[in-house]
Amino acid sequence: MSADPLLARARGLWETLAAAPVSFAPSGGATVVVSPESGLCPPSWAGIVVLGDAAIVTAPTGAAARALRYAMANVPTDSLTAADVIQTVLPVAEVLGPATLGYVSSEGFRPAATGAAIEESAPGHQELHGLVRSAGQQDADESGMEEITSPAFVVREGADVIAAAGYRTWPASTAHISVLTAPRHRGRGLARQVASAAVAHALAANLMPQWRARPVESRRVAAALGFRELGTQLSVRLDQDKLV
Repeated sequence: MSADPLLARARGLWETLAAAPVSFAPSGGATVVVSPESGLCPPSWAGIVVLGDAAIVTAPTGAAARALRYAMANVPTDSLTAADVIQTVLPVAEVLGPATLGYVSSEGFRPAATGAAIEESAPGHQELHGLVRSAGQQDADESGMEEITSPAFVVREGADVIAAAGYRTWPASTAHISVLTAPRHRGRGLARQVASAAVAHALAANLMPQWRARPVESRRVAAALGFRELGTQLSVRLDQDKLV
């Protein structure tokens, strides 16, 4: 599977984020390394990323790495980011995810038909605050809209922004896509339209768009735009007192 250029590029991103020498093994399976500065997970957590038939895992300490290697030895690769499976083989105190990782190339991108008037917002994104408040904290956090570094592509109703998309520039020339629609305006295809504009902008800048999501609805939007789900990500906080 590593012959797939998009998969290879996605793997390169997460190998960079691991902040330690590690790579997805050509033979498959999981490779575990110690990396206190890992970008795969929150500080002091363990991060697991599966892409294709291989995984990389970062551990905050040597003890955690040993426990992860032992526990994962007999876990199928495609189950490494299944929270219920990991919780049966490791002393897990807290879990984030799993999230699906989707990517799209210029060749695979399927732009959305534009029915709404999409505008490019001014720098600073101050006008997004109302949209973020209307969506609620959980949806706002899931979208990552407040973290975008690109222009915001928005749809308005009167003076209000009711849908927006953009991206945050990540390492390895990656554009991490964010999309958010006001709750009472969902179901109109607005997320697909604004996301299409953000993805087109990223591809024009030679960036690799990444769509990381848990909700099925978000994954459907990504699929409609041509994103391929290549893997998954899970973060776990281990109970240090229970590590062997």
